[in-house]
Amino acid sequence: MAGTWVIVEQKGGSIRKVTYEMLSEAKKWGDEVSAIVFGQGVEALAPEFAKFGADKVYVVEGDIFANYNTGAYVAQLAAMINEYQPNAIMFAHTFNGRDFASRLAQKLEAGLATDVIKASVSAGKGVFTRSIYAGKALAEVEVTTVPVLATIRAGVMELAESAGAGAVVKPAIAASAADVYQVVKDFIPSVSARPELTEADVVVSGGRGCKGPEGIKLVEQLADMLGAALGGSRASIDSGWLGHELQVGQTGKVVNPNLYIACGISGAIQHLAGMSSSKFIACINTDTEAPIFNVSDFGVVGDLFKVIPVVCSELKK
Repeated sequence: MAGTWVIVEQKGGSIRKVTYEMLSEAKKWGDEVSAIVFGQGVEALAPEFAKFGADKVYVVEGDIFANYNTGAYVAQLAAMINEYQPNAIMFAHTFNGRDFASRLAQKLEAGLATDVIKASVSAGKGVFTRSIYAGKALAEVEVTTVPVLATIRAGVMELAESAGAGAVVKPAIAASAADVYQVVKDFIPSVSARPELTEADVVVSGGRGCKGPEGIKLVEQLADMLGAALGGSRASIDSGWLGHELQVGQTGKVVNPNLYIACGISGAIQHLAGMSSSKFIACINTDTEAPIFNVSDFGVVGDLFKVIPVVCSELKK
């Protein structure tokens, strides 16, 4: 058996931190750890994975893998599984990772644990902890099919450098044009100088209490002073004050920063599901009964239009 495989999350050579977190965690399980990187011209990335414990780096290159597409990626990985027989495969719990893992699980008729916050794999069995009921409870689940499959939430596993051999392996290309049943015609990225929401150490979010674009500007000012990512609740997104890509919550993105600041967010259960595992939570709200106070380490009862300018003034000092 070929140990644990970690599917690399990368775009244009930029590697998401969750990849290194998964490698660091897998290294603790005492088995061979391999990084699987798909793309075009990605072999040069191999030393980066070795720094975090990758004993091998499977480099899958070709025009067909330049951009993520479900059919080709699943066909290729299924062929590699058949050849190399890994014990377990870890995916990031991202848009692409969720799609990739679920389609592969269906093809292999294998079990899959999703949105995992704690993991252990040994003796052909995976034991995973995941949140359920919008974060109100934790469930421990077992996956006993081989390979063990799981998607891992970003920011919940300790990052630790641990040198691995990083030997490059180039598997035979099994995917073909016949496996591609959807094609991305164009990709228009949103450009921002702020950190990416799910990768940031600090996130500042605005909600209904911002009352409009003027309130969001204050939240943006605070975020920029802290070098933070900007987020929002569904109320601020649906109102058009922020883009959909910035939504934090059950139907948006799950974030796990060191510091999360909720401004004018009441703390509906759907929002809490996306940020309650943050390491330190602070909030500003006028309603003393707002649920956000129940999960916050530090709360300010006050009007964000008055509180944020004071905080920014102190930060300037």
